[in-house]
Amino acid sequence: MIHAVEVAIVASAFGADLVRTAGHRKWAEASKRAGATGFEVRRELFGYEADAAAQRLEALGQRIGELGLWSVYSTPASLYAPDGQLDTAALRGALDEAAALGARFVKLQLGGFAHHADGEAIAGLTRGAKVRLVVENGQLTRGGSLDQFVGLFDALAREGHAGVLGMTFDIGNWAWCGVAPLEAATALAAHVEYVHCKVAAGEGARRFAAAPDAGDSWFAAVLEKLPRHVPRGIEFPLDAANIDADAARRVAWLAAA
Repeated sequence: MIHAVEVAIVASAFGADLVRTAGHRKWAEASKRAGATGFEVRRELFGYEADAAAQRLEALGQRIGELGLWSVYSTPASLYAPDGQLDTAALRGALDEAAALGARFVKLQLGGFAHHADGEAIAGLTRGAKVRLVVENGQLTRGGSLDQFVGLFDALAREGHAGVLGMTFDIGNWAWCGVAPLEAATALAAHVEYVHCKVAAGEGARRFAAAPDAGDSWFAAVLEKLPRHVPRGIEFPLDAANIDADAARRVAWLAAA
């Protein structure tokens, strides 16, 4: 028997300008109407820096909880600085903000990881946290290469800290780095705890995020390689002319795919 997968809607799917103008609450409510079980808050889409203050995050988290949704707190900050060192300040800040929101996951970019994972430091910073740390493959070569992610999880295992963090596997982002998503899924599936669902359309500088075709065999093959028990996030643009209906249709499809 095939069980439905948890589906979250990423705030940016509703349109960055709409989120900055109307705020995240409106789109959390739209996510609930669509039948989603989760909602991803994007720090870069706050209308004001004050929206990241603890009191406002707590209020937003309370509203998301009242809707019966769990949340992801996404920040554009990177776990590793360009020189390869762990960015402890960025991690502490992200953990504090995610805790105020009451998020299930806190998502950072991988950044400049090179060789040393600093698993002991990550374990110390996340110890006792109720939020789960995940790193995402980004669209830049630094922080989006398959070798970096394989190297990260291998290094954590060598250091005795396997499992101290997980991965957000963004299916579409691999295209920006010239990596075949199916190859990446095969290599990294054991570490994936959250999946961003989108595809890349266009080429080069004109590449952009797009909705997967429900009949797309390669997209289905990637999902099949990834663990089915982890939640999936809709990160492709929804139809602005009919947002509620499109969101509901996409949630139902992705939950069953």
